[in-house]
Amino acid sequence: MNTQPLAARMRPRSVHEFIGQSHLLQPGKPLFETIERRGIHSMILWGPPGTGKTTLAKLLASNANAHIESISAVLAGVKDIRAAVAQAEKSDLPTILFVDEVHRFNKAQQDAFLPFVENGIITLIGATTENPSFELNNALLSRARVYVLKSLLEEDLIAILDQALLDEERGLGRLKLQLSLQMKQVLAKAADGDGRRILNLLEILSDLTDHGETGTMVSDALLQEVIQHSTRRFDKGGDAFYDQISALHKAVRGSSPDGALYWLARMLDGGCDPLYIARRVLRMASEDIGNAD
Repeated sequence: MNTQPLAARMRPRSVHEFIGQSHLLQPGKPLFETIERRGIHSMILWGPPGTGKTTLAKLLASNANAHIESISAVLAGVKDIRAAVAQAEKSDLPTILFVDEVHRFNKAQQDAFLPFVENGIITLIGATTENPSFELNNALLSRARVYVLKSLLEEDLIAILDQALLDEERGLGRLKLQLSLQMKQVLAKAADGDGRRILNLLEILSDLTDHGETGTMVSDALLQEVIQHSTRRFDKGGDAFYDQISALHKAVRGSSPDGALYWLARMLDGGCDPLYIARRVLRMASEDIGNAD
């Protein structure tokens, strides 16, 4: 029995199975052309969680017939970088060093990559949820192209759902789980552009459903129970945090009550400190509204 989470089992095995990021993977786009040529170059993949950064790095390595060494900047240091480089020097294949959360490395750790990227011992692929212009040093950025991955669209998320529901080898196809289009749309909204999250929600639904021999229709009550604990994407101190408080500010300044209430609710739903929002609203009241009056 495969005990891996559904999201891990359903990770695309080829570029053709990859769903989303059409702005990067359409014919004529630089990344698509790189894949077509089976080439590889150092790059930074910047985007929200669950948009396919790790998956894309692994597919690029496989497509280029390269060996991939993976480290996480949360846990690794210069010693791990040197160990990966030593492994690359022994390998007969070109080596890609994939660094997850690369923005967590400090300047000295980022500088440790430079000579090995420069002389071609490794090709660096970094993944980050933060703006590379602010978090990575210029020397590293000058040696890598930055590709921006976007939150997945509703149709992308539904396509990922359908893929998992139909796949009998890696997914839930044998269970014959049935969801209406409306249910899929509800799950897509709850996933908030995150492909990993929608598969996690689907797996929870499947685990809590009593499966019949001829297929099982998920109940609306169970669906609501599963998604009510799914918070919206919110990263305190990160790009999502500042994007959302900025959106709230602009909604107030633009006299849009519906927009202001939406961003207020979304930030509270994501776990933002209400006192922080209260202070910002007080500033808006005095600076924007007060000054305007």
